[in-house]
Amino acid sequence: MPDDAVLAAGEDGGTTWSAWFHPHDPLLTGLALASDPTSVAALWGRGGTLVDLQTVSYRPLRRAVLRAVVDNPPGTRDASGASGTADISGAPGHRTLFLKVMRAGLATRLHHRHTLLAAAGVPVPVVLGPPVADVLAFEQGEGQVLANAIMANGARQVEPADVVGILDRMPAGLLELPRRDAWSDRTPDYGHAAATALPDQARRIRSLVEHLQRQLAVTDRGPVVPTHGDFYEANLLVKQNRISCVLDIDGAGPGHRVDDLACFLGHLAVLPAVDRRYVHVDEALRRFHGHFTTGVDPEALACRSAAVALSLVAGARESGRRDWQGSARQRLDIAESLLDL
Repeated sequence: MPDDAVLAAGEDGGTTWSAWFHPHDPLLTGLALASDPTSVAALWGRGGTLVDLQTVSYRPLRRAVLRAVVDNPPGTRDASGASGTADISGAPGHRTLFLKVMRAGLATRLHHRHTLLAAAGVPVPVVLGPPVADVLAFEQGEGQVLANAIMANGARQVEPADVVGILDRMPAGLLELPRRDAWSDRTPDYGHAAATALPDQARRIRSLVEHLQRQLAVTDRGPVVPTHGDFYEANLLVKQNRISCVLDIDGAGPGHRVDDLACFLGHLAVLPAVDRRYVHVDEALRRFHGHFTTGVDPEALACRSAAVALSLVAGARESGRRDWQGSARQRLDIAESLLDL
């Protein structure tokens, strides 16, 4: 980090510490801009009045997302052509925008991905122009998260073919972008994190990782194709039982279809460990898995789904729940069970 961007905060435990005053993150230089109501209204308000600005997530030195609500003057139109009197965010006349704050250069790449996918007919949020100071602004996508439909009835009305159809529309231009590791490519790292969270399960986790590594090495991953990179229920919106918007396309690029489908199944399987109200997951898992195996190697899908679930074990510790250890063990149980898909 630039020396002039941080303050010396002393030494402790043999480590030299630095600090900064929020929102002046030394590696997210656009965070101050995106956190300032006057700047947000001037840059992205399109003549409307900013009525709310909230931080959705902030990972220091990595990225941040803020949500802005704008009260549009009657008769104005947003980037998608909708009238300013439309009910977009739950209140008449309001528009909801999201501001994604990224490290230097990354917002431009994300803007390029949005342009590629939108041109190919993939339903992605409408961007409000090129990034400003590494902040990319876009409209709220239409629909409700697929997770809601899964909780309600296992997303019974959502066809698995419609989910796969989104991946079929991923443009060939993504193949020219840098390739990211899939979740399964970092199985040893996630195993180490899981064992750190659950030290009493370390031997069991080590055995699972060794088994997964053997399976990952011998199963058929399929050809390199355009992929989403983080394809699961929280990043898919549904409207009238169809996928209406695809979110979080930062990792879109070359990869393997089986890894996108495994990401979907691994996250789906873990939902009951996140919230007990997900009582229809088994039914949904059977239905989506049955369709997914028609296009990829079933054994590759099984071990990669298990690897995704394993990657979520340590995350239970960050959930804020008192019983996070129980949730983590349940996620580990689920990871092992996915090997039998």
